[in-house]
Amino acid sequence: MKSCSIALAFLAAGLLLASSTSVAQDVHVIEVTAKKYEFDPSPIHVKQGAKVQLKITASDHTHGFRIRSMPDGIDTHGQPGLIFTSSQECHRIEKGTTEVIEFVAQTPGTYPFSCCVVCGLHHHSMKSELIVDP
Repeated sequence: MKSCSIALAFLAAGLLLASSTSVAQDVHVIEVTAKKYEFDPSPIHVKQGAKVQLKITASDHTHGFRIRSMPDGIDTHGQPGLIFTSSQECHRIEKGTTEVIEFVAQTPGTYPFSCCVVCGLHHHSMKSELIVDP
């Protein structure tokens, strides 16, 4: 009876390890560069339901990243289409560093994003889109 309990404990531990490994493998990692007045790649496409990690690197000087949780054209009082792991509104990215933004892309649509740290004369034109495809 005791060996049966031990075997079940090992089986459960193995299943937990396997499920945590598959979760880590299911994360869609996208490398993004923020540089003078642009994000690259632009636009960014992800699939609905994907767990996404944007790794944004500021290559030339300090930039920022701000994205809405609701897609264009959707009431802002409904359920968010992007579910973030952190609630920071403006992510500041210092020159030469990388900021990681994690979320689940729940709802298809277009999510505009922009630089939220004044980065020069054409700062207002530093924007792009995240497109969640069904």
